[in-house]
Amino acid sequence: MPSPTPVTTDSPFRHPAFVQFWFARIASSFGFQMLSVAVGWQIYEITGRAFDLGLIGLVQFIPSVLLALPAGHVADQFERRRIVLLGQVVELLAIAVLATLSLLHAVHEAGILILVFAIGVAKAFEFPAMQSMLPALVPQPMLARAMAVNGSAGQAAMIMGPALGGLLYIAGPGTVYVVSGVLYLASAILMSRLRYEQAPPRREPATLKTLFAGVHFIRQRPDVLGVISLDLFAVLLGGATALLPIFAKDVLHTGPWGLGLLRAAPAVGALLMSFWLARHNLERRVGPIMFASVAGFGLATLVFAVSSTLWLSLAALFALGAFDMVSMVIRGALVQLDTPDDMRGRVSAVNAIFINTSNQLGEFESGLLAAWIGAINATLLGGIGTLVVVGLWMWMFPTLRRRQRLHAEPSELSEPAADTL
Repeated sequence: MPSPTPVTTDSPFRHPAFVQFWFARIASSFGFQMLSVAVGWQIYEITGRAFDLGLIGLVQFIPSVLLALPAGHVADQFERRRIVLLGQVVELLAIAVLATLSLLHAVHEAGILILVFAIGVAKAFEFPAMQSMLPALVPQPMLARAMAVNGSAGQAAMIMGPALGGLLYIAGPGTVYVVSGVLYLASAILMSRLRYEQAPPRREPATLKTLFAGVHFIRQRPDVLGVISLDLFAVLLGGATALLPIFAKDVLHTGPWGLGLLRAAPAVGALLMSFWLARHNLERRVGPIMFASVAGFGLATLVFAVSSTLWLSLAALFALGAFDMVSMVIRGALVQLDTPDDMRGRVSAVNAIFINTSNQLGEFESGLLAAWIGAINATLLGGIGTLVVVGLWMWMFPTLRRRQRLHAEPSELSEPAADTL
């Protein structure tokens, strides 16, 4: 990779709207991570069936995919701040019901799944609206750093949220839900007071053309198509984290404490990398850096696959998370900057479909392949597949491979997609 650009004196934290947005994101992310731990543990206590744990993911996955395109249309038709606020209020009400039923010992599996489904519906509408807000909160040259800072909130929540939720669960699931609800309430209050400037939306009726406008836009933009599809296939193939219990027990011969370290390592790597990215501008050779980062992700996967010692496996997963954060920041900023404001909701919705599909199917693919050829071979194949995808995408998307800046020139944006495939 090229040498980093100098640390700049300006910071996303100098912009009050971004600071308010960031604290709201921290509160809701911690609340959701704590909620996830409590819901999973509570359902398993009630039923004792592992299958029911899968249902939790299913009832969240279905609305995230089926409602993504309508949610993107809504995000481009109405004030995005209000959409995010409404989504968080719905989630807060669902959590309040969960807390009440748990404290009254009147909760049942079906009721929990229905409420989790309601939260999934709210999040389906909240995600594209929230993603589309970020470019308006900071100057465009600072967007990548703002995305890194924003990503640090999610990574910190992933590391500490489940541990805090598990600790509070000692006092009962109702306690976890109450604390989670308080965090969501804080997020909603911050969001309601956020000063956010959005151009007046251009109202259009909901037709198949407007719903699929994001898909059409992505197909016409080679660089946007390239980064979104690269994420899909790289995550789909490189899903080593889904097999961590197998590696912890059968390869590294460690216990639950070792599994906890393995699960935390990618998030720690991503969090520390987000701190570095927040202090440095990505202003040169962003295309090569992105491809190098995805290749690093694949190489780290290969090292993890062949490792037989805990410290090397932790180092590989740490590097995997760090490389993924670099790629994620570049991809996210590039998509937002190459998309006009009146299309950001619909493009973010399509991106959400790719992200959710790759995460869910990636775990399924890893598990299926591990059952067929073993966990080590499956992970090796995934790492090799990621490197192959990087090579193919560098060939199929030459403008992305040569991309120098996050903010493309008008001539680059108008280049037709037909030349790339």
